[in-house]
Amino acid sequence: MTKEPSSNENLKVQLPEPATAPIQPTRINTVDAEGQISSPRRSNLVSYLYTDVDPLQSSWPLAAYCFMTGYIDSVSFTAIFVWCGFQTGNSVQLALALARLFQGPVGFRDTSFHIADQQALTSLITFILGAFLGRIGNKMGDKTRAWLVLGTFIQALFTMAAAVTVWQSGQGSVADNRGNPSWTSALTFVAIGFMSASLGLQGIMGKRVNTQFATTIVLTTVWCELMADPKLFQLRHWVKTRDHKLIAVLSLFIGGFVGRALIDKIGAAGTLGVGTGFRLLIALSWFFIPGKK
Repeated sequence: MTKEPSSNENLKVQLPEPATAPIQPTRINTVDAEGQISSPRRSNLVSYLYTDVDPLQSSWPLAAYCFMTGYIDSVSFTAIFVWCGFQTGNSVQLALALARLFQGPVGFRDTSFHIADQQALTSLITFILGAFLGRIGNKMGDKTRAWLVLGTFIQALFTMAAAVTVWQSGQGSVADNRGNPSWTSALTFVAIGFMSASLGLQGIMGKRVNTQFATTIVLTTVWCELMADPKLFQLRHWVKTRDHKLIAVLSLFIGGFVGRALIDKIGAAGTLGVGTGFRLLIALSWFFIPGKK
């Protein structure tokens, strides 16, 4: 007697196969400090901007800084015989002005504050303020592209403001002698302040990059270090410690030459306007300096 198969055994339960959909890549967005959603592209840009530049490959922007020192100083010295960048001379000039108060018998001493001394004091104070502004780099990172671009752009704004104030003053660009400066109005004092502040900010930025170009402002130390370089006469090879200093000196010299040549053609205001364009080009150049490895 055979056992017939149960009806349940003949039933085969077929479950539907789960539908498979292609897996879509998920796009992860991050939230910044302000609570705003930032895309990966924006994050990459911010990361790039806040990467330190390689000081060893920053020679050309720093050489351009040296160029601007000679360029702007040529404008101020031609008009008022005051250096907007070289504050050693301005400091000594103010010391001499103070010493005049004690020269000669009482009642016959020169107690006036000469206009040249006023201009030197203006340059010194605003240079210090511009250098102090460079402390923003402590927060953003002294060698980051973000700060180097922003700081150079601020220098350009200062230079542009100097150009506008000189133009509005309507005064000449070339002084006949030290006793007869070309700039005497209040607006030109403002221009001196903006030019000095731009160089003060440039000086602290150049110093923080920490290269053979030093501050890109005062080259007295650069000259001394150049003469003391043990590889000074190795002419067949590239020597960074020597050749970068030579580039700094040459750049400043060319800047002074170009600035003075332009003053004769387009005046001090036009020369400072061209200098604003130079500053903007330097600011853009920091975008392309390779990052520090």
